[in-house]
Amino acid sequence: MDRILVQEADFDMNEEYQRFSENPETGAIVSFVGRVRNFNQSSGVTGLHLEHYPAMTQLSLEKLVQEARSHWPIQECTLIHRVGDLNVNDQIVLILVSSAHRKAAFAACEFLIDTLKTSAPFWKKERLSDGSLRWVKPS
Repeated sequence: MDRILVQEADFDMNEEYQRFSENPETGAIVSFVGRVRNFNQSSGVTGLHLEHYPAMTQLSLEKLVQEARSHWPIQECTLIHRVGDLNVNDQIVLILVSSAHRKAAFAACEFLIDTLKTSAPFWKKERLSDGSLRWVKPS
């Protein structure tokens, strides 16, 4: 069963991983955790603010996971994306993908993060070290 969440609260990677560890048919679990880093475009970053439109965002993420399922034999997928105010080193996104084989799990996880970064309806504003704010284009 897939778990797709958009939330302000932080997530616990170990807790989420444990959901995958009971299936005896699972041969691979691939994870990706995105974090707030302290730089972007040659500027110092002190944090981020992420906005979204809840109904549109949830549907977009569900479609994204279904698209991954149409390409690879995924057993389970967890996709958690945070919104709101985040600081440097905070976790932003978690993707966990399980499959019987590692190649499918790696490919699906890479597809999910790459597509999420460019097509999911999140609007990101960086707080810069000089006190200014800057909207960030999807990349």
